[in-house]
Amino acid sequence: MSDKTVSQSPNLSRRALLKAGLATGVAAGAVGAARADGDPLITEIQDWNRYLGEGVQSRPYGTPSEFEAHVVRRDVEWLTASTESSVNFTPLHELDGIITPNGLCFERHHGGIAEINPADHRLMINGLVDTPLVFTMEDLKRFPRENRVYFLECAANSGMEWRGSQLNGCQYTHGMIHSVMYTGVPLKLILEEAGIKTNAKWIMPEGADASAMTRSIPMEKALDDCLVAFKMNGEALRPEQGYPLRLVVPGWEGNMWIKWLRRIEVGDEPWHQREETSKYTDLLESGKARRFTWVMDAKSVVTNPSPQAPVTHGKGPLVISGVAWSGNGRITRVDVSIDGGRNWKTARLDGPSLPKAMHRFYLDIDWDGSDLLLQSRAMDENGYFQPTKNELRAARGENSIYHNNGIQTWHVKADGTVENVEVS
Repeated sequence: MSDKTVSQSPNLSRRALLKAGLATGVAAGAVGAARADGDPLITEIQDWNRYLGEGVQSRPYGTPSEFEAHVVRRDVEWLTASTESSVNFTPLHELDGIITPNGLCFERHHGGIAEINPADHRLMINGLVDTPLVFTMEDLKRFPRENRVYFLECAANSGMEWRGSQLNGCQYTHGMIHSVMYTGVPLKLILEEAGIKTNAKWIMPEGADASAMTRSIPMEKALDDCLVAFKMNGEALRPEQGYPLRLVVPGWEGNMWIKWLRRIEVGDEPWHQREETSKYTDLLESGKARRFTWVMDAKSVVTNPSPQAPVTHGKGPLVISGVAWSGNGRITRVDVSIDGGRNWKTARLDGPSLPKAMHRFYLDIDWDGSDLLLQSRAMDENGYFQPTKNELRAARGENSIYHNNGIQTWHVKADGTVENVEVS
C-alpha cells in the first residue's frame, strides 16, 4: 500500500456549486439533495409535526438526543487489569469545533473517581512558604479568576502506535485528549498569598483520590500559566475530571494536571527523585534518555473520514476534517495529504486560534471514488512541524509509549470504509 499512487482531487468551490445549483439543480444532486416534490419526509406531515412534545421541566439537566446515544467515551477492556486504574477515550470522530463536551472528555484514573463534598474539601499550601495556609472552596472563589481554553493530552496518547498500526479508530489512537474552557484562579496568586521562600524551586501537587497522585512541577511553570480550576465549560468540574478542584498545567502532559487537588507542597528539588526519572524521561534507542519531557509537541489527526467515520455517501463533495494542537502555543498551519504524504494542500483553520488549545481544520474536496491515504501535519507558531512516525522512530527508537506525535495515516477505500495503516 505504501507504493500506491492516489491522484490529487481538485478543491470543490462551494460558491460555484451553489451558483450552479440555483441555475440548473444539478449541483444540489451532487451533494445528495433530493427534488422537493419527491421526498415524502419533507413534503408530508410527520409524527413529530403532529403531537406536542415534552415540556420545559421534563429534562431538568439536558441530555443528547436518543439518536446520538452511540456518541460516548469507550475503553479498551484488555488495556489494564482494573478499570479503577485505566483510561477511556474521547470520540473525536463524532465531534466538531474545538470544545469537547464535558460528558465526553476522556478519563484517566489511578485509584478510581473520588466523590468529594465541596463543603468538606480543603487545599493546603505548605513547605517553603512564609505562611502555610488552608483554603476552603469558598476561600478560593474569592480570588480573581480567569477563563482559559486549553487542551489536555495524556503522554501515552497514540502510544500503542509506536510499533505500527494497532487500533482501528481515532477514538482509540488519539482519544486521550480533550479541549475545554477552564475557570479558576491563577496558581501564582495562591502561592503568593502563602509567600514563596527564595530557595523554592519546585511544587508538588497532591490529589485526594485513593492513589494520592503526586507530581513535581518546576516553579517557573507554576508561576506562569497554571490554574487551580473549579469549572469547565461553564459548569462545575465533573467528578471524573477532579471535582471539586483540579490543577491545570497548560501544554504539558496530562498526568501533571492533578485532580481532586488537596495539597501543594513547595520545595527546593523534585520529590521522590527515582520515580521522577521514570515519569519524565523517554528512553532512546541509543540507551540515552530525554529528560523532563513535559511539553506536548505539535500534533494533528484527521477525524473524518476515519475508521469509525467511514464515507457513506459515495463519490462527490467530501469534507475532510480534523484537529491540531501544540503545547508550545498556537497552530499556524495544517497541511493535508490524500496520497500518503506525496503531495500536500494547506487546510483551512476555522474557529478560535488560541495558544495551547485545539484548532479545527477542514479541506473540502470532490472525491472521485479512488483510494485515499489521508494524512495531516501541523505546524505551530515556533515553526515546529509534526514529524512522520518513521522520523520519530529514527530519533527515539521504539522503547517508549510516550509522546508519539507522529503523522497518522488512514486508508479510505473505494467502498468508503477506512483502515488504520502506515506508509513508508
